[in-house]
Amino acid sequence: MTTLSASLLLLTIMDPLGNVANFIAELRPVPPERRLRVVARELVIALVILVAFLFGGSWLLGLLHLTREALYISGGIVLFLIALKMIFPPAHREADVPLVEPVIVPLATPLVAGPSVLATLLVMVTSEPALIMRWLTALLIAWTITAAVLLCAPVIARVLKEKGCLAVERLMGMLLVMVAVQMFLDGLNFYLKH
Repeated sequence: MTTLSASLLLLTIMDPLGNVANFIAELRPVPPERRLRVVARELVIALVILVAFLFGGSWLLGLLHLTREALYISGGIVLFLIALKMIFPPAHREADVPLVEPVIVPLATPLVAGPSVLATLLVMVTSEPALIMRWLTALLIAWTITAAVLLCAPVIARVLKEKGCLAVERLMGMLLVMVAVQMFLDGLNFYLKH
């Protein structure tokens, strides 16, 4: 996998355009003059989580005695479930508006640094640990694009409107289904070879 393809994969999973509506909803209780600072803070927290997982994920796998096959298969299943929610969103989204400013949850994690991104990073680093700097570069590229999109969330939401955001989210979901199935098949292939 090249840096570009890894970046595109991570960007698809992070789904910044699909998260625009979520960010707007979560920031409603925040005073307008603080919103940009809150989004920037949450994006930095997400980056710290992602980089820590990139460098410490393999150690965590060893500590838990998990195999690469289990990681691929479980990562594929998680991605598949997330992709299905993107393609077929629930009829009624949660309308509960938080009463306090969001901190770490849900903006930093799981919306940006979610389980599917963490699982994908683990798959990358365990499949080719020598290329960890390539994976870091891909992560930084995907995070930068995600950050740019989410910092411009109010403008994008006005331009795309609800139907446009939904269409983009479904398209990303379709791409993610293919990635999830491939990840699952790779894990099954590794398992059957052993």
